[in-house]
Order: sequence, then C-alpha cells, then structure tokens
Amino acid sequence: MRLRAADIATCCAGQLVGGTGDVLACNMAWDSRCVSDGCLFVALPGERVDGHDFCADAAREGARVILVERALEPSVQQGLDRAGCATVLVGDTTAALTALAGYWRGLLRGTVLSLTGSSGKTTTKNLVAAVLSSAGTTVATKANQNNELGVPATLLAADQDTDYIVVEMGMRGLGQLAQLCEFARPDAALVTNVGTSHLELLGSRDAIARAKAEPFTFLDPERGVAFVNVSDSFARELVAYGELAQRGVETVFFDGSGADPATYDPALAPSVFASDISFDAEGNPHFTINVPGSSAPCALRLAGIHNVHNSLAAAAVGHFAGLDAVQIAAALETCEAAAGRQLVVTSPAGVRVVDDSYNANPDSMCASLATFRSMEVEGRRVAVLGDMYELGSFTEEGHALAGREAAGSGLDRIVCVGDLARGIADAAVSCGMDARAIDCVSSAQEALSLLAGELAAGDAVLVKASHSVGLDAVVEGLVS
Repeated sequence: MRLRAADIATCCAGQLVGGTGDVLACNMAWDSRCVSDGCLFVALPGERVDGHDFCADAAREGARVILVERALEPSVQQGLDRAGCATVLVGDTTAALTALAGYWRGLLRGTVLSLTGSSGKTTTKNLVAAVLSSAGTTVATKANQNNELGVPATLLAADQDTDYIVVEMGMRGLGQLAQLCEFARPDAALVTNVGTSHLELLGSRDAIARAKAEPFTFLDPERGVAFVNVSDSFARELVAYGELAQRGVETVFFDGSGADPATYDPALAPSVFASDISFDAEGNPHFTINVPGSSAPCALRLAGIHNVHNSLAAAAVGHFAGLDAVQIAAALETCEAAAGRQLVVTSPAGVRVVDDSYNANPDSMCASLATFRSMEVEGRRVAVLGDMYELGSFTEEGHALAGREAAGSGLDRIVCVGDLARGIADAAVSCGMDARAIDCVSSAQEALSLLAGELAAGDAVLVKASHSVGLDAVVEGLVS
C-alpha cells in the first residue's frame, strides 16, 4: 500500500481532522506493537482493548496516518499534530479498512488468489506462496490472519506491481466468504477440501461445501481459474455450487492421493497429480509431481499424506503461473512445518514431540494420527488428544471417529484432555485398546503433570486439540 492521507479519507468516506492530506502511508497495522515507520494505524474499538488508547504509541513508533472513529482527547490530537501525523475520522474503522482494501485492490495489477478449505488452509497457503515466489513477487496472508481484518491486511501489504497475492480466507457460516470476496475480487480461487469443521453452525458437509464454493462464484468466466481437489468427496458439489461448468470458468483439478487419474470420471479428471508415494522414517512423503508437460520427484519436509494433497494444490497453482514440475518440486522442498502444525521437536531428554496443537477437527485429527503411525519410533508412542469444538450434532460421532482411529494407530498411551475428549477414550476402548493405557484429565497442566515422570528417550508424543484447549502448554512443558 502507498496512499496519501487525502486518498485514504476519500475512499473511506472520512474527514481529515489533523495534519495534511499529503502525508504518505506505506503499510498498515491495527496493533501499535506492530507499527513500522510510515505506517497507517487503524484504531479498532474493543471491549477490553481500544485502539484509540494507543494512537500516541503508534505515532511514536512511526505511524504517519491515524484512522479513528471517534475524536481523540485534545492533548493526544495535539501530540499527533506535532509529530506530523495525519488523522482521518470515519464512522467505523473496521468498515473503513474494508473500503480501503477494496480501493487498493482496484489498483493491483497482479493476480489475486483466494484460498480456503476446512483444514490445511494455512499450510497450503505457505506452500502456494513458496511456489509462486519462484514465478514472481508474491505477498501472502501472514500466519492465519484470514478474517475480516486479515484479508484487508493482506491486500494492503501488496504493492501495485506485486505479481501474486495469496489471500487465505476463513469462515464459520454461509455468506462470510462472499463478504470477503466482495472487496478482494479474486482472479483465481482454491478450495483445499470440504471437511467437518464448522458443522455446529452449518449443520452438514453439504452446507459447508456451499459456503466453501462462494469464492468460485466471483470468478470472471473469461479470466478466472478455479482449483479443485478431486480426491475430496465433495468435489462435484464444489463445481456445481460454484457454477463453474455452467459459467464456463476454467477449472484445474488436482489430486494428491496417488490414485490413477484414469480411474476418475472424465469430468473430474486431474491434470495435476501425485504418483509413486512413499514415506521416510519421519513420515515425510516422497512422491512424483505430474503436471501437463513435465514430472519431477519431490521429497517434502512436512509429514503426512495430507501434505501431499496440500502440495498438489500448490503444484496446480504453480503450473498455472507457468512453472514446470522441477521448479515446483524445488520450491516445495524448501518448506518446513510451523509451530503447532506438526512441527517435530526433540526435548533435551530425547523425547520427540509432534506439535500439532494449533487446531483440530475430526478429519485433521485422524490425518495427524495416521501420520504419527507412519513415523518410526524407538520407544513408546503417546498421544495427548483434546476436545474438538464447533461440531454441533457431529460432536459425539466426531470424537468417536478420532477414538477409533487412535485405537488403530499403534499407540501405547493416550491422555485425553477435556470433557468432550472422553468420547475419544470411550471409542478407543470399545475398539480394543486397553483402558489402563488411557487417562482422561480436565486440563493441559494435568496432562503435562501426568506425563512428566513417564517419558524416556526414544518416546514420541503427538499433541492435538482445538486451539482453545491450550495444549501448546503441553508442548512447551515437554520440550523445555
């Protein structure tokens, strides 16, 4: 972003109430701790923290334009004026941020790709960004900032000449992705999968598919491109609900399952697919990437078959950007796991901890357990599994599904954390796992205390639950 205060005021229907309109803002932040020199600081109101209370701090850190929705105290405003800041008053700073992002989107010359899915969004976003960086300048969503604040932030982080802007989009209900696409206006759209997260609000996977397909409906039939995972059981519904065939939108099908593409319905035949999949001792997949016109071997530094699917999504986008399989594989092989997303850390005591604590739903928990099972472990194999939320009527069955998967994963020990996770324990026992190898506790600290004296060098521990369960504390305690 590179805009004058006067332009910001105009596109946000605001009023310049301090400083001059020629002051230039070159980036944006809503957290005063993240402000950099030349920044636009957006003062967001909140019940516990109000950004208006930090405007002076933002100015001291180098903010040049301050966006507010109420007049500041005279002493604060005078300080901003003395610092040479421009102050823009708007009716609603969140709405103004959306308007600003929409305005800046209209000035971007590069390709905007929206990316969503029930699981694997952030990992796939990182893989896509790594691949596209081999094709041109690329900006991507930071961390998992994929909501009504993060999507504008991603667009505003791009320069006018940035080649590719990868925008991760999250949602909890129908219409939310459409609201984001109204101002993001994607040129291309990717859906990783349709899973069981958000069943509480949407009620069925079919409804989730309808919601996930919303970005497809924004694609221009003349220039837009849709990327669909054909190994997902709702691929056909995504095509239908996105009106892709009906509107003649170019659709690229990809598959990371290793299945023979000839076995697919011709209407869903993948042009980008994986073959010859195998796994090393760490559970990291080795496979061949096949895109039209070329193939290449790829050895991921990310564990699990699900990351083959994620990588093939990135390969499909990379081929669209003009890369061949060799270039795509080279980019994918540079990617490593992030904290909380199957990052493997070895403690000083020699215990390997698989940190998958960032979030969970039944699909991702089963995938994580399958990956853990594929790893070579010298000692005991232990899983700390916690509650999974937002499953609605699928809550009981979702936890039972995870328990059945756990029972068949070669685990020596399970610690279940939370009331809902007791369903994991019950299902594991019903499938034949020894009840004496399972404990149910109410908190992360209890789980940590329980395991502290049990683990030895060569053991491996998988840690996974919904984020609010707080199992990152278990990881921190085990590896410190």
